[in-house]
This record gives sequence, C-alpha cells and structure tokens, in this order.
Amino acid sequence: MAKIFSIHPENPQTRRIEEIQTELRRGAVMLYPTDTVYAIGCDLNAKSAIERVRKIKQLANDKPLTFLCSSLSDIATYAYVSDNAYRTMKRLIPGPYTFLLPATKLVPKLVQSPKRKTTGIRVPNHKPCLALLEALGNPIISTSAHLPPDEDDDGEVDTEYETGITQAELFDRLDDLVDIIVDTGEEPNNEVSTILDLTGDEAVVVRQGIGDLKF
Repeated sequence: MAKIFSIHPENPQTRRIEEIQTELRRGAVMLYPTDTVYAIGCDLNAKSAIERVRKIKQLANDKPLTFLCSSLSDIATYAYVSDNAYRTMKRLIPGPYTFLLPATKLVPKLVQSPKRKTTGIRVPNHKPCLALLEALGNPIISTSAHLPPDEDDDGEVDTEYETGITQAELFDRLDDLVDIIVDTGEEPNNEVSTILDLTGDEAVVVRQGIGDLKF
C-alpha cells in the first residue's frame, strides 16, 4: 500500500516535500499530478526505480521516457540545446510542452531513445512539481499514469490519456504498484502536453496538446 502525502497545490508544505524527496532518493516510485496528466515517476538517477516504472507501464527498454527539469538551464545539463531550440524553449517554459532533444551522457540509457539518442524533457508549470524538483536536485521521470492495454505504441512518448477516470479510481488502481501517492486534491486531467522535436534546425510539432504554439 502506497504512502499518501497531502500537498497544497499552491503552497506546497516544505516538510512534506522534503519527506517525499527523501523517499525518492531511496528509490521510491510515485504517482503524482503535473500541469497536464497524472504521472508515474521517480528520481532520474535511481536505476532500479526506473526499471520499476517501465515494469508498471509494461514498456520495453527501447521506449523512451520523459522527465521533468526545474528550469531551462537544468535542461541544458541533460540535453544539447541549439540556439534555435533555446529561443523556442525560453518562450514556452514553464508550461505543457515536451521537448525532444539530443541527450547528454547524464541521461541514463534506460530513459533515452536508443536509436536516436534523444530524450523528452519538460519544465512543468506546477508548484508541487517544481518544489519537488528543487528539493531533490535531480530530474523526475514523468510517464502518464494510464496503464496497459491503453498504452500507446508510437515509439517516442505517450500520446493518449485515459478519460473519465477519477482521482479516487486512479489512486485505487495504482495503490499497490507505487510507493508514494502525492495528493494535491486535483482531479486527473486528460489534456496532454504538446510535443516539439527540437533536434533539427526548426521546431517540428510531433503532437498538438494543450500548449498554444506561436512561432
């Protein structure tokens, strides 16, 4: 049974944030809300936890995972950012955008796309997420909390999200699979992020989500 941490959505309690980051450093897997969908995640540096996330989602090792960073400068630590990519991201973050970028050596192979050597990164516009990222000091894995057989198989990132499920149903479904549940009182959102491929000279929209693009 997962341990539930109740967090204020606008003013996350420092003590509880610290308790969660301690568990994440120990290899915990959590269910948590973001500014788009509820996600299953863990510390990017916790290999065993990443393997558990993959097992929960029934993802093969060649399926890349998205992760959250705290800022644009943090993204530049884990991805190679061109001048054009930098300008694009600077206009859009924080917010509901996932950026596909060439991965640096700091991105575990369990996370990145093995063929393209790319990774998906987001900077969420969500105070509890940002508080956790700041406290942990590492990126956090973020894969949507819908489970097979609803899993999308596009080979890049999740593209669909189960609709009509309540917070209580989601918590009940994942209670035995995760170690931590972060409860901000927010109901599940079925609106996914917009995905932008920034590996080339120009930004390419891979998926149009709730992010409003103005280039």
